[in-house]
Amino acid sequence: MKAGTFIRRFLVFGPVLTLYYYLRDRALVSAKAEVDLTGNLRMGRGTRIGSFSKVKASDGPISIGRDVHVATNCFISAGISGLEIGDDCLIGPGCSITASNYGYSDIQVPMRLQGQPSKGIRIGSNVWIGSNVVILDGAEVGKGVIVSANSVVSGKVPDNAIVQGNPARIIFVRR
Repeated sequence: MKAGTFIRRFLVFGPVLTLYYYLRDRALVSAKAEVDLTGNLRMGRGTRIGSFSKVKASDGPISIGRDVHVATNCFISAGISGLEIGDDCLIGPGCSITASNYGYSDIQVPMRLQGQPSKGIRIGSNVWIGSNVVILDGAEVGKGVIVSANSVVSGKVPDNAIVQGNPARIIFVRR
C-alpha cells in the first residue's frame, strides 16, 4: 500500500472527512462513515452518507449525484471503470454496490492473481434501492427504478421498472 493511501485511509479522522466533504461538495458524511479521501470521489450537494457506511474510490472514480441518501452500513466501491449514481436516489441500509470482479478463467492460477476486471456500474436518477440489495459489476439501473429488498442486480434494468429477487427480475413497470 502506498504511503499516501495509508495516511488517507488510517490517519485521517472521521470529523475531518465530514468537514472536508461538506466544504468541498456540500455533502453530509457521518463522522462514523469510512469514506476515502481522494479526488476520485465526487458527491452532489445535499448527499448524505450514513454511519458505518464505506465508500471506496481509490481504484476508480465514483460520481454521486445531488440529494442521494445512503443509509447505514452500506458498502460502495469503484473498480477501474467507475461507478455513477444519479440524483435523488435512496440507498437502503446494508446495501453493497461493487464495480469490480475477479478473473477466474484459468483454473491453474489462483483467482486473486488473475486481475480484477471492471465493467463499471451506472445507476440512474430517482432510484430507490431497498435494504440489503447487492448491485454487481456491469449493472445498469435505469431512471425511476425500485429495487426491492434483498435483491441481486447484475444486468440491465430498464427505466421505471420494479425488480426483485436473485437474480433481480422485473415484476412491474411504473407508468
